Amino acid sequence: MNVHEYQAKAIFARFGIPIPPGNVAETVDEAKTIAEEIGLPVMVKAQVHIGGRGKAGGVKFCPDIASVETHAANILGMRISNQQNPKGQIVQKILVTEAKDIASEAYLGITIDRKTQRPVILASSEGGVEIEEVAKTHPEKIFKHTVDPRYGLQAYEARQIMFNLYDDAKIVNKAAGILLKLYQAFTSSDASLAEINPLITTPDKEVWAIDAKVNIDDNGLYRHADIAEMRDTDLEEPAETLARSKGLSYVKLDGNVGCIVNGAGLAMATMDLIKHFGAEPANFLDIGGSSNPEKVTTAMQIILDDPNVKAILFNIFGGITRCDDVANGIVTALKNMDVHVPVVVRLTGTNEDLAKEILAEANLPMFTTMNEVVQHAIELANAN
Repeated sequence: MNVHEYQAKAIFARFGIPIPPGNVAETVDEAKTIAEEIGLPVMVKAQVHIGGRGKAGGVKFCPDIASVETHAANILGMRISNQQNPKGQIVQKILVTEAKDIASEAYLGITIDRKTQRPVILASSEGGVEIEEVAKTHPEKIFKHTVDPRYGLQAYEARQIMFNLYDDAKIVNKAAGILLKLYQAFTSSDASLAEINPLITTPDKEVWAIDAKVNIDDNGLYRHADIAEMRDTDLEEPAETLARSKGLSYVKLDGNVGCIVNGAGLAMATMDLIKHFGAEPANFLDIGGSSNPEKVTTAMQIILDDPNVKAILFNIFGGITRCDDVANGIVTALKNMDVHVPVVVRLTGTNEDLAKEILAEANLPMFTTMNEVVQHAIELANAN
């Protein structure tokens, strides 16, 4: 789960990371009031779940109230996009925060290294730009440190990391303290990413986190009701929001073969097979290990809302999942919904024979092998 910058800063503040004062606004008048309360100059910053806000004009320096009014009016309602998200997101909230004098900028982030299965700290003196760009142009300026989770990040390790970024021992100690707190925030929040970009120093050697980014592992949200409430569904794909509310795992892709599968491994294998036979999957959709007809109907609704889908492929292995439940869900959906694309089905496992009878009554053939059902789905998608 992504959170906005102002929410990430609130998480950081709980652990004592120094954050410039500020507040979030949804109107120009609210922005002006916040600016007057915290004092000028301020920064006005778009709150969206997309990188590159500054390049898109979504981050502006405001030396006076008139500029706050102008920039707030321009940014609210702006659509911000990038290469990863060409559709973009419309700015509905802005953060008005105190502007700091900047002597230097650094990057500081923590994520999970999948190879070592441990937290890894990334630090660079090239702050204020995307870390991916630094990795391409100046990889030697990115310092990595893998943390042993048995002991956590130690104070001496934090200082060693910061000596790669700063020469001044006073600044090193302050920055090391922030890194230790960032590690606490990362682990305590079940985050998959915690990032400060930039971490700045001021001319009088203060150190501030003037930007913040946090991604939370969805699997840990049950432990953090306060963070779960930060979810901004207005910026999510409606289909993904609906899927999550119904206990489905869904990710939209760019192909034309809609996939409804039970189990993440089988779903990945199904998508691989679609690509193997020269087509592209339209989505990842896992209905889970114990489905019911209502979940199947919801899955159909989500798939049919995608205009790119030209055929729907069911691939169900009935272990805990009952094949007859899935078959009943398919038949119910066909009766009650405008199913404007062909549907192909493979059901094997628990109550397979009963499922075959249910589908036969609805004039739906049931395939037994993955190769057969995938190839038939592709043929129908290409012909539709």
